[in-house]
Amino acid sequence: MSLTDTSQSSNCAAMSDVLNRIGDKWSVLVVGILGRSGTLRFNELKRTINGVSQRMLTLTLRNLERDGLVTRTIYPEVPPRVEYGLTELGKTLQVPISGLWDWSAEHHATIVEARANYDARQPGTDNAPAKIAYARG
Repeated sequence: MSLTDTSQSSNCAAMSDVLNRIGDKWSVLVVGILGRSGTLRFNELKRTINGVSQRMLTLTLRNLERDGLVTRTIYPEVPPRVEYGLTELGKTLQVPISGLWDWSAEHHATIVEARANYDARQPGTDNAPAKIAYARG
C-alpha cells in the first residue's frame, strides 16, 4: 500500500496513526537516545531524558514496544534487570530522528529569538518561556 496519495482517507488515517506514535516528544527522545547510546536500562533512560516522569516513560516504552520499535529484555537476576533497545524497525528511524535532533540543535537559538520577538509583539501576554524537555548527554 502506498501512502503517496493523500487524497485517500485511508492513507491519511495510516499516516496519522504512525505519526501519532513516532511524533510525540517522548518517543522521539527515547528512540533518539537508544539510537545513540544502544541498549539502556529504564533508570538510565529516565536520567538521560530531562523532565520525563516514570509513568510517562513507562507508557512511552510500552507503546514503542507494542509498535515493534523497541525491545524489552528481562534478565532473571535478583533484582531483575530490564534493558531496552531498538528493534531493526526502530533502527530505521535513527536517520530521520538524528536529522531532526541536528536541525533542532542548529536552529534552537534562532527559534528562541523568534519566539521572544513574537511574544514581545503580543499585548497582554505572559512572556514566561515554555518548559522544554531536553535530553542530557
